Amino acid sequence: MSEKGGTPIDTDCITMTRFVLQEQRKHPQATGDLTQLLNAILTAVKAVSSAVRKAGIHQLYGIAGTANVSGDQVKKLDVLSNDLFINMLKSSFTTCLLVSEENENAIVVETEMQGKYIVCFDPLDGSSNIDCLVSIGSIFGVYRKTTDTPVSEKDALQPGNQLVVAGYALYGSATMVVLSFGEGVHGFTYDPAIGEFLLTERNIQIKPRGKLYSLNEGYEKYWDEPTKEYVRSKKFPASGKPYGARYIGSMVADVHRTLVYGGIFMYPATSEAPKGKLRLLYECNPMAYIMEQAGGKATDGRKRIMDIQPTDIHERAPIFMGSKEDVEEVEAIFKKYPK
Repeated sequence: MSEKGGTPIDTDCITMTRFVLQEQRKHPQATGDLTQLLNAILTAVKAVSSAVRKAGIHQLYGIAGTANVSGDQVKKLDVLSNDLFINMLKSSFTTCLLVSEENENAIVVETEMQGKYIVCFDPLDGSSNIDCLVSIGSIFGVYRKTTDTPVSEKDALQPGNQLVVAGYALYGSATMVVLSFGEGVHGFTYDPAIGEFLLTERNIQIKPRGKLYSLNEGYEKYWDEPTKEYVRSKKFPASGKPYGARYIGSMVADVHRTLVYGGIFMYPATSEAPKGKLRLLYECNPMAYIMEQAGGKATDGRKRIMDIQPTDIHERAPIFMGSKEDVEEVEAIFKKYPK
């Protein structure tokens, strides 16, 4: 550390770009394309973060007047964030197919030198919370194209166990990117003074068991019996203290808190939404990847989230994810009930 004018400066700070380049050197066969792709995602995240901070000033609040493919009202920030991600990813020249929550169909990237990566992303998760200033985020997962045929939507239909890298950005009291290449989970906090993401959390590990559960209890009347039994067991345990309840309503914020403090995040199936609400490709899979790499688990109650074979780019799935022992309790309860 050195000081100038009383301000401490880390002269050996590890930026996210530096970290990714170091990881790249571990693989002699690497071409640098993934590094280039992640830099494009970082640029989009920086721009979205700036827009989120200035939303009120620039009149970016409010509904844009359309609904996305999931039926949610699209906010102005959603539109901006989606455009930023698409433009940055296309111009990286490393992608061949993009899947966004905001677009009904997958986007084929038409370039002379088509890239080899498929990116599935939710450009602005938790957008219903924009107007009340609650933390929101972006989620992304990167796959390789595995076929020699011309690229099509089918190329994106890969289970989460085929992910190359996954991560999310959280726009909260600070902007943080949490990332995994399949060798641990690392957190990078944005320093606006130098315009870089700096490594602040190395090898994040979730506690084996937590003391918090997170889900929307307003839908309890629609839950299936295993979910009801599990939540009751946390609220009214046979021994010990009950779990605390925490629910924000932004998946990124709720999962990030679960990752930091331990416990379990749930978005179960309901009688009104028997397949759940969260989307498999660009919400459940990337978050499950992060959670597993941090030592946790993610399941739909009966099956590992990462092993589900998607059949549609906007497929939904119920999800229970978090501390290993907490999720295993959910799995044990589901085994008591026939499908």
